[in-house]
Amino acid sequence: MSTHPLTPSVLFCSQCGTQTEHIIPADDSRLRAVCPACGMIHYDNPKIVVGTIPVINQQVLLCQRAIEPGSGMWTLPAGFMENGETMAQGAARETLEEACAAVELIEPVYCLVDIPHIGQIHVFFRAHLTGTFQAGHETLAVRLFDFADIPWDEIAFNSVKTALKSYIADTAHGEFTTRHHTRHPRHPNMD
Repeated sequence: MSTHPLTPSVLFCSQCGTQTEHIIPADDSRLRAVCPACGMIHYDNPKIVVGTIPVINQQVLLCQRAIEPGSGMWTLPAGFMENGETMAQGAARETLEEACAAVELIEPVYCLVDIPHIGQIHVFFRAHLTGTFQAGHETLAVRLFDFADIPWDEIAFNSVKTALKSYIADTAHGEFTTRHHTRHPRHPNMD
């Protein structure tokens, strides 16, 4: 039997409104939110965060967050993927929302970071910054950083550090391949 650190987040059935029970259904191996009235099984699946590594003239665009988690810290433009969009569309949308910046994405996906202990997958595309930028509604400031000047101690998320370090290493070698990493918790509240 598989064990998983995350408990189901669904508290009420979306079909009938009854409070769910957290049990392992027959023919399953994980704790699920199950409706005792209608039998509906509610599955919690990982959330996908999509973003870009927007670069121009060997500088990367970072956003200073205006919201929690990590308010006041720096990050790549990224956020949760929406229904009805591809990962590429979501990454471009998030870049536009957070940095008011248009980008040309370089496909395929550049960096994938699995974060199983919080039920998320972070996906980053390499991108060319194609115009102007400014702070969006969830951003305090945006700024281009030379690689040597990235404020590592002020980066909001470990997945962003991982993507940036991979990108800088690949830039030095002049060769980019898709990267896949898994982040394990150092502390329960960190990605």
